[in-house]
Amino acid sequence: MMKSTQLLHSFWNVQKNLMRLVQKSAVENGLSVPQYSILMVMKQTKKMTQKNLGERTFIPKSTLSQAVDGLVREGMLNRQQVEGNRREIMLSVTEKGLELIKMIHLQDGGIHQVLQSAVEVLSGSQFEELLGTHHQITTYLETEVPDLGECTK
Repeated sequence: MMKSTQLLHSFWNVQKNLMRLVQKSAVENGLSVPQYSILMVMKQTKKMTQKNLGERTFIPKSTLSQAVDGLVREGMLNRQQVEGNRREIMLSVTEKGLELIKMIHLQDGGIHQVLQSAVEVLSGSQFEELLGTHHQITTYLETEVPDLGECTK
């Protein structure tokens, strides 16, 4: 079997299991998977335009809009028009949203706790090598295959 095929299978298996954990965490916290993804991205930046959020999450526009609407209704996100550009929407995570994110990170059996347990079996050097390898593959794909473009619908 080619190394590329083995690597694709490996990534696919990790991705499949991560998505199962994401779905579980989302459902347990009353969120859809798109809402969960939005909150995880918003945690990093605290504030961004809805267009940039769509580009970062690869969530289709209509799904993104519905998910954002639900998070705004629940008080997890604030939404306002960008001054000078009525078509641009700025999103920011609220204190309530940050509290939910924090709770999800600490949840027993949640994705963060499960992954923490999974990486604890690795030595420090194995973990650093894994991150380095992922970074090397990512860098190669982003620089050597520049015509991949954005995956937007």
